[in-house]
Amino acid sequence: MNKHLKNLNRIEFVVTTACTGRCKHCSQGEHKNSESIDKFLSANAVRRIAKEYDIESVMTFGGEPLLCHETVCEIHRAAREMKIPQRQLITNGYFSKDFDKIQLVAQKITESGVNEILLSVDAFHQETIPLEYVKAFADAVNVPDVKLQTHPAWLVDADADNPYNSRTRDILDEFDRMGIESSEGNIIFPSGNALRYLGEYFDLNKEIKNPYQEDPTDIRAICFSANGDILGRNIYKQNIVDILSSYSPE
Repeated sequence: MNKHLKNLNRIEFVVTTACTGRCKHCSQGEHKNSESIDKFLSANAVRRIAKEYDIESVMTFGGEPLLCHETVCEIHRAAREMKIPQRQLITNGYFSKDFDKIQLVAQKITESGVNEILLSVDAFHQETIPLEYVKAFADAVNVPDVKLQTHPAWLVDADADNPYNSRTRDILDEFDRMGIESSEGNIIFPSGNALRYLGEYFDLNKEIKNPYQEDPTDIRAICFSANGDILGRNIYKQNIVDILSSYSPE
């Protein structure tokens, strides 16, 4: 086992860079391309990694991952097969205006093994994403075996008094009345669109540490990009086991 990955316990997938939102807080920028990772290659990567490492969590996100819901399902079926306990999906809940399709995709997701859904709703998402479709999806996946929570993005911090956070609190109240509680959410990091559109809210003279950055000598989580990139290599070109075994932080 690679000594730099001995504590690896989490696998993440950017399923696609395509997105239904155009959020000004997005760290990935304008989503000008729409790459999507292969569903079978992703699922096989989960199986191979889980045979070598004690994986506790698999997460799928995007972009908007449910634009490629079959890939999401394939990944989580593999995670359930490998008895990985936490199988998490982060979604903005908006992938269709067809209510029948929303119901169908929701059923597929819950049957695939996803057991935790974090619903990205806040002032930023709702500038371009209609709540009626998000609520329809939330209703459909709000079942006993799935932990469903809203997952807002906070500007500066959750207690900061600004117009965006105020609007976010109003939106969360709507879901609270539906019986859907909120997670702690996340604090917006100043990069991509967030730096471009919200720079005035950040002290750019102060170094802000990226909370998602891994220690390259002791990696706990790996994240597959939508194009297959992982740890400086690519699963379309090299076996994932070989990528992990040959990884070096230098």
